Amino acid sequence: MRKLALALVAATVALVTTGCGGSSAGDDSTLSEMDYYNTDPLVSALPKLLDSCGQQAGVTIKRQVVPDLRTKLLQLVGSHDVPDLVLLDNPDLQQIAATGALAELSGLSTDGLYPNVVAAGRYQGKLYGVSPGVNALALYYNTKLFSAAGIDPPRTWDELKTAAAKLTTGAQHGIGFAVPATEEGSFQFEAFLLSGGGSLSTLNSQPAVSALQLLADLVTSGAAPKDVLTWTQANVEEQFANSSLAMMVNGPWQLPQLAKAGMADFAVVPMPVPAVGGKPSSALGGEVWAAGNGPKSAKAAQVVKCLTAAENSLSWSKLTNYVPSNQQAARQLAAASPQFKSFVDEIGDAAGRTATLGVNYPKYSQALWTAVQSALAGRATPQAALEAAQKQATGQ
Repeated sequence: MRKLALALVAATVALVTTGCGGSSAGDDSTLSEMDYYNTDPLVSALPKLLDSCGQQAGVTIKRQVVPDLRTKLLQLVGSHDVPDLVLLDNPDLQQIAATGALAELSGLSTDGLYPNVVAAGRYQGKLYGVSPGVNALALYYNTKLFSAAGIDPPRTWDELKTAAAKLTTGAQHGIGFAVPATEEGSFQFEAFLLSGGGSLSTLNSQPAVSALQLLADLVTSGAAPKDVLTWTQANVEEQFANSSLAMMVNGPWQLPQLAKAGMADFAVVPMPVPAVGGKPSSALGGEVWAAGNGPKSAKAAQVVKCLTAAENSLSWSKLTNYVPSNQQAARQLAAASPQFKSFVDEIGDAAGRTATLGVNYPKYSQALWTAVQSALAGRATPQAALEAAQKQATGQ
Protein backbone atom coordinates (compact mmCIF):
# COMPACT_ATOMS: atom_id res chain seq x y z
CA MET A 1 0.00 0.00 0.00
CA ARG A 2 2.41 2.55 -1.04
CA LYS A 3 0.06 3.96 -3.65
CA LEU A 4 -0.97 7.12 -1.85
CA ALA A 5 2.51 8.07 -0.76
CA LEU A 6 3.71 7.77 -4.34
CA ALA A 7 0.71 9.43 -5.91
CA LEU A 8 1.20 12.58 -3.89
CA VAL A 9 4.45 13.32 -5.72
CA ALA A 10 3.50 15.76 -8.45
CA ALA A 11 6.14 14.73 -10.94
CA THR A 12 3.96 13.20 -13.55
CA VAL A 13 4.48 15.57 -16.45
CA ALA A 14 8.09 14.57 -17.09
CA LEU A 15 7.21 10.90 -16.89
CA VAL A 16 4.21 10.76 -19.18
CA THR A 17 5.12 9.01 -22.39
CA THR A 18 1.74 9.15 -24.14
CA GLY A 19 -1.14 11.55 -24.34
CA CYS A 20 -4.24 11.47 -22.14
CA GLY A 21 -6.00 8.75 -24.06
CA GLY A 22 -6.27 5.08 -23.28
CA SER A 23 -5.92 2.23 -25.77
CA SER A 24 -3.66 2.76 -28.78
CA ALA A 25 -6.38 1.81 -31.23
CA GLY A 26 -5.50 0.99 -34.80
CA ASP A 27 -1.85 0.14 -34.14
CA ASP A 28 -1.39 -3.56 -33.42
CA SER A 29 2.31 -3.11 -32.72
CA THR A 30 1.72 -0.74 -29.78
CA LEU A 31 0.07 -1.22 -26.39
CA SER A 32 -0.82 1.62 -24.04
CA GLU A 33 -0.14 1.26 -20.31
CA MET A 34 -1.05 3.21 -17.17
CA ASP A 35 0.33 3.06 -13.62
CA TYR A 36 0.88 5.47 -10.74
CA TYR A 37 4.57 4.89 -9.96
CA ASN A 38 6.52 8.12 -10.19
CA THR A 39 9.46 7.73 -7.80
CA ASP A 40 12.76 5.90 -7.96
CA PRO A 41 13.77 3.18 -8.48
CA LEU A 42 10.73 2.33 -10.58
CA VAL A 43 10.99 5.50 -12.64
CA SER A 44 13.79 3.84 -14.57
CA ALA A 45 13.22 0.17 -13.81
CA LEU A 46 9.55 -0.19 -14.71
CA PRO A 47 9.97 1.08 -18.30
CA LYS A 48 12.81 -1.41 -18.79
CA LEU A 49 10.61 -4.24 -17.52
CA LEU A 50 7.78 -3.15 -19.82
CA ASP A 51 10.17 -2.91 -22.77
CA SER A 52 11.52 -6.41 -22.12
CA CYS A 53 8.09 -8.01 -21.89
CA GLY A 54 6.83 -5.97 -24.81
CA GLN A 55 9.68 -7.25 -26.98
CA GLN A 56 8.82 -10.83 -26.06
CA ALA A 57 5.24 -10.20 -27.15
CA GLY A 58 6.32 -8.33 -30.28
CA VAL A 59 4.91 -4.95 -29.24
CA THR A 60 6.04 -1.54 -28.07
CA ILE A 61 4.50 -0.36 -24.81
CA LYS A 62 3.78 3.32 -24.29
CA ARG A 63 3.65 4.16 -20.60
CA GLN A 64 1.60 6.87 -18.88
CA VAL A 65 1.84 7.77 -15.18
CA VAL A 66 -1.44 8.85 -13.58
CA PRO A 67 -1.42 9.62 -9.82
CA ASP A 68 -5.20 9.21 -9.33
CA LEU A 69 -5.41 6.15 -11.51
CA ARG A 70 -8.77 4.76 -10.37
CA THR A 71 -10.56 8.04 -11.10
CA LYS A 72 -8.87 8.32 -14.49
CA LEU A 73 -9.83 4.78 -15.47
CA LEU A 74 -13.44 5.27 -14.46
CA GLN A 75 -13.50 8.35 -16.69
CA LEU A 76 -12.01 6.40 -19.59
CA VAL A 77 -14.57 3.62 -19.18
CA GLY A 78 -17.28 6.07 -20.22
CA SER A 79 -15.42 6.96 -23.41
CA HIS A 80 -14.46 3.33 -24.17
CA ASP A 81 -10.81 4.33 -24.14
CA VAL A 82 -9.31 2.11 -21.42
CA PRO A 83 -5.56 1.39 -21.79
CA ASP A 84 -4.38 -2.00 -22.96
CA LEU A 85 -2.37 -2.59 -19.75
CA VAL A 86 -2.89 -1.24 -16.27
CA LEU A 87 -1.16 -1.64 -12.92
CA LEU A 88 -3.91 -1.25 -10.32
CA ASP A 89 -3.88 -1.00 -6.55
CA ASN A 90 -5.43 -4.37 -5.69
CA PRO A 91 -8.57 -3.02 -3.89
CA ASP A 92 -9.45 -1.03 -7.04
CA LEU A 93 -9.56 -4.07 -9.30
CA GLN A 94 -13.10 -5.20 -8.60
CA GLN A 95 -14.58 -1.75 -9.13
CA ILE A 96 -12.88 -1.45 -12.51
CA ALA A 97 -13.66 -5.06 -13.50
CA ALA A 98 -17.33 -4.51 -12.65
CA THR A 99 -17.55 -1.96 -15.47
CA GLY A 100 -16.50 -4.57 -18.04
CA ALA A 101 -13.32 -2.63 -18.80
CA LEU A 102 -10.93 -5.49 -18.00
CA ALA A 103 -10.30 -8.74 -19.85
CA GLU A 104 -10.47 -12.10 -18.11
CA LEU A 105 -7.03 -13.68 -17.76
CA SER A 106 -8.27 -17.25 -17.95
CA GLY A 107 -5.09 -18.60 -19.54
CA LEU A 108 -2.67 -17.39 -16.88
CA SER A 109 -1.37 -19.85 -14.32
CA THR A 110 -1.39 -18.85 -10.66
CA ASP A 111 0.29 -22.02 -9.40
CA GLY A 112 2.52 -21.39 -6.40
CA LEU A 113 1.04 -18.00 -5.54
CA TYR A 114 -0.52 -17.26 -2.16
CA PRO A 115 -4.26 -18.09 -2.37
CA ASN A 116 -5.27 -14.74 -0.86
CA VAL A 117 -3.08 -12.95 -3.41
CA VAL A 118 -4.80 -14.78 -6.26
CA ALA A 119 -8.20 -13.96 -4.72
CA ALA A 120 -7.34 -10.26 -4.74
CA GLY A 121 -7.15 -10.45 -8.53
CA ARG A 122 -10.56 -12.06 -8.97
CA TYR A 123 -13.99 -10.57 -9.62
CA GLN A 124 -17.07 -12.80 -9.43
CA GLY A 125 -14.82 -15.84 -9.43
CA LYS A 126 -12.92 -14.91 -12.59
CA LEU A 127 -9.29 -13.82 -12.78
CA TYR A 128 -8.78 -10.24 -13.98
CA GLY A 129 -5.49 -9.31 -12.35
CA VAL A 130 -2.25 -10.96 -11.20
CA SER A 131 0.04 -9.47 -8.60
CA PRO A 132 3.83 -9.48 -9.10
CA GLY A 133 4.40 -8.72 -5.41
CA VAL A 134 2.50 -7.82 -2.26
CA ASN A 135 2.99 -6.13 1.09
CA ALA A 136 1.60 -5.85 4.59
CA LEU A 137 2.25 -3.75 7.69
CA ALA A 138 4.35 -4.68 10.70
CA LEU A 139 5.90 -2.99 13.73
CA TYR A 140 9.34 -1.39 13.46
CA TYR A 141 11.16 -0.61 16.69
CA ASN A 142 14.34 1.25 17.60
CA THR A 143 16.63 -1.42 19.04
CA LYS A 144 18.93 1.11 20.68
CA LEU A 145 16.08 2.80 22.58
CA PHE A 146 14.54 -0.52 23.58
CA SER A 147 17.86 -1.83 24.84
CA ALA A 148 18.51 1.31 26.87
CA ALA A 149 15.04 1.03 28.42
CA GLY A 150 15.50 -2.68 29.14
CA ILE A 151 12.31 -3.77 27.39
CA ASP A 152 11.47 -6.33 24.73
CA PRO A 153 9.54 -5.61 21.52
CA PRO A 154 5.78 -5.83 22.21
CA ARG A 155 3.75 -8.86 21.26
CA THR A 156 0.41 -7.79 22.76
CA TRP A 157 -1.59 -4.57 22.88
CA ASP A 158 -0.91 -4.14 26.60
CA GLU A 159 2.82 -4.55 26.00
CA LEU A 160 2.56 -2.05 23.14
CA LYS A 161 0.91 0.55 25.38
CA THR A 162 3.45 -0.03 28.16
CA ALA A 163 6.43 0.24 25.82
CA ALA A 164 5.02 3.31 24.06
CA ALA A 165 4.45 5.07 27.39
CA LYS A 166 7.91 4.21 28.73
CA LEU A 167 9.61 5.43 25.54
CA THR A 168 7.72 8.74 25.40
CA THR A 169 9.91 11.51 26.70
CA GLY A 170 10.42 15.12 25.68
CA ALA A 171 10.11 15.41 21.90
CA GLN A 172 10.28 11.64 21.51
CA HIS A 173 7.03 9.68 21.17
CA GLY A 174 6.68 5.97 21.80
CA ILE A 175 4.91 5.11 18.57
CA GLY A 176 3.73 6.58 15.31
CA PHE A 177 1.32 5.48 12.60
CA ALA A 178 -0.50 7.14 9.71
CA VAL A 179 -4.27 7.54 9.85
CA PRO A 180 -5.10 10.49 7.54
CA ALA A 181 -8.56 10.87 6.01
CA THR A 182 -7.65 8.71 3.01
CA GLU A 183 -7.37 5.05 2.04
CA GLU A 184 -3.90 5.17 3.56
CA GLY A 185 -5.52 5.83 6.95
CA SER A 186 -7.91 2.92 6.54
CA PHE A 187 -5.08 0.63 5.46
CA GLN A 188 -3.07 1.43 8.58
CA PHE A 189 -6.00 1.05 10.97
CA GLU A 190 -7.00 -2.23 9.32
CA ALA A 191 -3.74 -3.79 10.53
CA PHE A 192 -4.89 -3.21 14.13
CA LEU A 193 -8.49 -4.21 13.39
CA LEU A 194 -7.55 -7.46 11.64
CA SER A 195 -4.85 -8.37 14.19
CA GLY A 196 -7.54 -7.88 16.82
CA GLY A 197 -9.80 -10.44 15.16
CA GLY A 198 -12.09 -7.93 13.47
CA SER A 199 -13.67 -8.01 10.04
CA LEU A 200 -13.83 -5.33 7.37
CA SER A 201 -17.51 -6.08 6.81
CA THR A 202 -18.57 -5.25 10.39
CA LEU A 203 -17.02 -1.94 11.32
CA ASN A 204 -18.81 -1.69 14.68
CA SER A 205 -17.78 -5.12 16.00
CA GLN A 206 -16.24 -5.37 19.45
CA PRO A 207 -12.78 -6.19 18.01
CA ALA A 208 -13.01 -3.08 15.83
CA VAL A 209 -14.03 -0.92 18.79
CA SER A 210 -11.18 -2.35 20.89
CA ALA A 211 -8.66 -1.63 18.11
CA LEU A 212 -9.83 1.96 17.76
CA GLN A 213 -9.83 2.39 21.54
CA LEU A 214 -6.20 1.26 21.55
CA LEU A 215 -5.21 3.98 19.08
CA ALA A 216 -7.31 6.58 20.90
CA ASP A 217 -5.59 5.71 24.18
CA LEU A 218 -2.17 6.03 22.58
CA VAL A 219 -2.99 9.48 21.22
CA THR A 220 -4.79 10.71 24.36
CA SER A 221 -1.88 9.64 26.58
CA GLY A 222 0.65 11.37 24.32
CA ALA A 223 2.43 8.12 23.52
CA ALA A 224 1.47 8.77 19.89
CA PRO A 225 1.42 12.36 18.57
CA LYS A 226 -1.81 13.95 17.33
CA ASP A 227 0.04 14.43 14.05
CA VAL A 228 -0.88 10.84 13.16
CA LEU A 229 -4.20 12.26 11.94
CA THR A 230 -2.45 13.99 9.04
CA TRP A 231 0.77 12.01 8.64
CA THR A 232 1.36 9.80 5.64
CA GLN A 233 3.36 6.59 5.91
CA ALA A 234 6.33 8.49 4.44
CA ASN A 235 6.04 11.08 7.23
CA VAL A 236 6.06 8.31 9.83
CA GLU A 237 9.21 6.82 8.34
CA GLU A 238 10.95 10.20 8.48
CA GLN A 239 10.07 10.63 12.15
CA PHE A 240 11.24 7.11 12.98
CA ALA A 241 14.49 7.60 11.05
CA ASN A 242 15.39 10.69 13.10
CA SER A 243 14.54 8.87 16.37
CA SER A 244 11.51 11.05 17.12
CA LEU A 245 9.54 7.78 17.29
CA ALA A 246 10.59 4.65 19.17
CA MET A 247 8.20 2.50 17.12
CA MET A 248 6.26 2.82 13.91
CA VAL A 249 3.71 0.84 11.93
CA ASN A 250 4.84 0.68 8.32
CA GLY A 251 5.52 -1.51 5.31
CA PRO A 252 8.60 -3.17 3.81
CA TRP A 253 8.96 -0.48 1.15
CA GLN A 254 10.40 1.77 3.87
CA LEU A 255 13.51 -0.40 4.31
CA PRO A 256 15.54 1.38 1.60
CA GLN A 257 14.35 4.76 2.89
CA LEU A 258 15.69 3.93 6.34
CA ALA A 259 18.97 2.78 4.83
CA LYS A 260 19.22 6.01 2.85
CA ALA A 261 18.66 7.97 6.06
CA GLY A 262 21.45 6.03 7.77
CA MET A 263 19.07 4.38 10.23
CA ALA A 264 20.52 1.03 11.28
CA ASP A 265 19.36 0.51 14.89
CA PHE A 266 15.99 -1.08 14.19
CA ALA A 267 14.25 -4.40 13.81
CA VAL A 268 10.79 -5.49 12.66
CA VAL A 269 8.26 -7.70 14.45
CA PRO A 270 4.70 -8.76 13.53
CA MET A 271 1.76 -6.56 14.45
CA PRO A 272 0.91 -6.88 18.17
CA VAL A 273 -2.31 -8.73 19.04
CA PRO A 274 -4.77 -8.40 21.96
CA ALA A 275 -3.32 -11.41 23.80
CA VAL A 276 -0.54 -13.97 23.39
CA GLY A 277 -1.66 -16.62 20.95
CA GLY A 278 -3.44 -14.22 18.63
CA LYS A 279 -2.65 -14.08 14.93
CA PRO A 280 -0.94 -10.92 13.60
CA SER A 281 -2.51 -9.69 10.40
CA SER A 282 -2.81 -6.76 8.02
CA ALA A 283 -4.70 -5.72 4.95
CA LEU A 284 -3.09 -7.08 1.79
CA GLY A 285 -1.23 -4.35 -0.06
CA GLY A 286 0.27 -4.28 -3.51
CA GLU A 287 -0.76 -3.98 -7.13
CA VAL A 288 -2.11 -6.24 -9.86
CA TRP A 289 -1.40 -6.23 -13.58
CA ALA A 290 -4.56 -6.28 -15.68
CA ALA A 291 -5.43 -6.14 -19.38
CA GLY A 292 -7.97 -3.79 -20.92
CA ASN A 293 -10.97 -5.50 -22.50
CA GLY A 294 -10.35 -4.35 -26.06
CA PRO A 295 -9.14 -5.66 -29.42
CA LYS A 296 -5.62 -6.08 -28.05
CA SER A 297 -6.55 -7.95 -24.88
CA ALA A 298 -4.93 -11.21 -26.02
CA LYS A 299 -1.62 -9.48 -26.72
CA ALA A 300 -1.90 -7.55 -23.43
CA ALA A 301 -2.48 -10.83 -21.59
CA GLN A 302 0.79 -12.14 -23.02
CA VAL A 303 2.57 -9.15 -21.54
CA VAL A 304 0.85 -9.67 -18.18
CA LYS A 305 2.03 -13.29 -18.22
CA CYS A 306 5.58 -12.07 -18.75
CA LEU A 307 5.35 -9.32 -16.11
CA THR A 308 4.12 -11.79 -13.48
CA ALA A 309 6.45 -14.67 -14.37
CA ALA A 310 8.54 -15.92 -11.45
CA GLU A 311 11.76 -14.22 -12.51
CA ASN A 312 10.13 -10.87 -13.18
CA SER A 313 8.07 -11.07 -9.99
CA LEU A 314 11.28 -11.55 -8.02
CA SER A 315 12.82 -8.55 -9.78
CA TRP A 316 9.70 -6.52 -9.01
CA SER A 317 9.84 -7.49 -5.35
CA LYS A 318 13.48 -6.42 -5.12
CA LEU A 319 12.71 -3.09 -6.79
CA THR A 320 9.69 -2.31 -4.62
CA ASN A 321 10.81 -4.08 -1.43
CA TYR A 322 7.60 -6.11 -1.58
CA VAL A 323 7.09 -9.76 -0.70
CA PRO A 324 7.01 -12.03 -3.78
CA SER A 325 3.56 -13.39 -4.62
CA ASN A 326 5.15 -16.79 -5.09
CA GLN A 327 5.21 -18.60 -1.75
CA GLN A 328 8.53 -20.37 -2.29
CA ALA A 329 10.25 -17.16 -3.35
CA ALA A 330 8.80 -15.40 -0.30
CA ARG A 331 10.17 -18.05 2.04
CA GLN A 332 13.58 -17.72 0.43
CA LEU A 333 13.45 -13.96 0.93
CA ALA A 334 12.56 -14.36 4.61
CA ALA A 335 15.47 -16.73 5.13
CA ALA A 336 17.90 -14.40 3.40
CA SER A 337 16.69 -11.16 5.00
CA PRO A 338 15.60 -11.15 8.67
CA GLN A 339 14.01 -7.72 8.21
CA PHE A 340 11.53 -9.26 5.78
CA LYS A 341 10.59 -12.23 7.96
CA SER A 342 7.76 -10.50 9.86
CA PHE A 343 6.21 -9.26 6.63
CA VAL A 344 6.44 -12.70 5.02
CA ASP A 345 4.96 -14.30 8.14
CA GLU A 346 1.89 -12.06 7.84
CA ILE A 347 1.28 -12.27 4.08
CA GLY A 348 -0.50 -15.64 4.07
CA ASP A 349 -3.08 -14.34 6.55
CA ALA A 350 -3.33 -10.80 5.18
CA ALA A 351 -6.90 -9.90 4.25
CA GLY A 352 -7.77 -8.80 0.75
CA ARG A 353 -9.73 -5.60 1.14
CA THR A 354 -12.30 -6.68 -1.43
CA ALA A 355 -12.41 -10.36 -0.40
CA THR A 356 -15.74 -10.00 1.40
CA LEU A 357 -16.84 -6.51 0.40
CA GLY A 358 -16.16 -6.62 -3.34
CA VAL A 359 -17.02 -3.39 -5.13
CA ASN A 360 -18.44 -1.98 -1.88
CA TYR A 361 -15.03 -1.70 -0.24
CA PRO A 362 -14.49 2.01 -1.09
CA LYS A 363 -17.66 2.92 0.85
CA TYR A 364 -16.51 0.97 3.89
CA SER A 365 -13.03 2.44 3.67
CA GLN A 366 -14.30 6.02 3.63
CA ALA A 367 -16.59 5.30 6.56
CA LEU A 368 -13.70 3.71 8.42
CA TRP A 369 -11.20 6.54 7.99
CA THR A 370 -13.94 9.00 8.97
CA ALA A 371 -14.52 7.05 12.20
CA VAL A 372 -10.80 6.90 13.00
CA GLN A 373 -10.46 10.64 12.49
CA SER A 374 -13.47 11.34 14.68
CA ALA A 375 -12.35 9.10 17.55
CA LEU A 376 -8.71 10.18 17.59
CA ALA A 377 -9.65 13.85 17.40
CA GLY A 378 -11.89 13.37 20.42
CA ARG A 379 -15.14 14.17 18.62
CA ALA A 380 -16.72 10.80 19.40
CA THR A 381 -16.02 7.66 21.39
CA PRO A 382 -14.63 4.73 19.39
CA GLN A 383 -17.94 2.91 19.85
CA ALA A 384 -20.03 5.85 18.61
CA ALA A 385 -17.65 6.59 15.74
CA LEU A 386 -17.78 3.02 14.47
CA GLU A 387 -21.55 2.75 14.90
CA ALA A 388 -21.84 5.78 12.65
CA ALA A 389 -19.33 4.24 10.23
CA GLN A 390 -21.34 1.04 9.91
CA LYS A 391 -24.49 3.02 9.14
CA GLN A 392 -22.62 5.16 6.63
CA ALA A 393 -21.15 2.12 4.86
CA THR A 394 -24.38 0.14 4.69
CA GLY A 395 -26.71 3.06 4.12
CA GLN A 396 -28.87 1.99 7.05
